Amino acid sequence: MDDLLRLIVLADDPLARAGLAALLANLPGCLVVLQGSATLLADATDGDLDPADAIVWDAGWDAPREREDRLGHALPVLALAPDEDSAAAAWALGCRGVVARAIDEEQLLAAVRAVSAGLHVFSPALAGALRDEAAGVAPTAIDLTPRESQVLGLLAEGLTNKAIAQRLSISDHTVKFHVNAILSKLNAQSRTDAVVRATRQGLISL
Repeated sequence: MDDLLRLIVLADDPLARAGLAALLANLPGCLVVLQGSATLLADATDGDLDPADAIVWDAGWDAPREREDRLGHALPVLALAPDEDSAAAAWALGCRGVVARAIDEEQLLAAVRAVSAGLHVFSPALAGALRDEAAGVAPTAIDLTPRESQVLGLLAEGLTNKAIAQRLSISDHTVKFHVNAILSKLNAQSRTDAVVRATRQGLISL
């Protein structure tokens, strides 16, 4: 299987859509296979979406509720949000990633690859709105040690315990100790769950 990412670009504004499609098409390993307004999700059949790996959506619009199920399923969706209100709405609709519209090209590519790989991605500036939308209240602060924060950041990059040990020049046993501490503090069931929870709480970012 090749590493080419086949993307669908959605935006109600034709100029914004064209600009976003051109930007994505110029990123290494990305191919835009379909463009359209946000209504494309409501109108398309599953077969129409088959060639794509992910959807990149300009979320600067007031989403009708009838599109909720389509956004939550079908393909992973990365939303580009202009403000916290739009970010919270996109998150509520089931987008796998929500990032600021002002994200740079390198971060955008990393975000697209992450959501395509099954990870959740959030911009630090929007994390508060997404957290409040998901929980309804501010969470208890998580107190990670500096080393735990380093390990958590490398977990978010998808590194194995052995790779983390090599990166930080510590033993595999020590890495395992830190990972277990992180899971415990975040009340997470897995490494992926820990990354998602930490991202939602603003502990890590792209």
